[in-house]
Amino acid sequence: METEGQFSPPTAAAARDRYESLGSTAQVVVKEVAKAMGLDAEAYRERVTGEVVETARDVLFAESLAVTVGSREEFDEWREETDQEVEVIGADNVDNVVWHAPPFAETAVAATYQSERDAAVGTLRRQAFGRIYSEVV
Repeated sequence: METEGQFSPPTAAAARDRYESLGSTAQVVVKEVAKAMGLDAEAYRERVTGEVVETARDVLFAESLAVTVGSREEFDEWREETDQEVEVIGADNVDNVVWHAPPFAETAVAATYQSERDAAVGTLRRQAFGRIYSEVV
């Protein structure tokens, strides 16, 4: 069992603070990507909306989340010990699971996978953002 990622907010307030702090970074990322794409000032104003920057902030936040990666047996052991409700995405009969369980939340999320670890981690982070953090931040 191992952890991938660096951010696991202990409180909802810590999650909100982190999300807010990523606003300026998201703006810079979007601006630099638009520049690399060759957008002129007019195209930038037309295409780069607040929604675009917000999406970049959502992705930056989600991609930094710490997730636990382990075998089905390790996940099942952890699940027996947690008081959190766990939403599992994927098939029941696969060998590996990735999960995220913020201490402040009543719910944890998990994604199962057989061999595509990176895809499962990415899916889980997006699901964690949508199911846990979108209401908090």
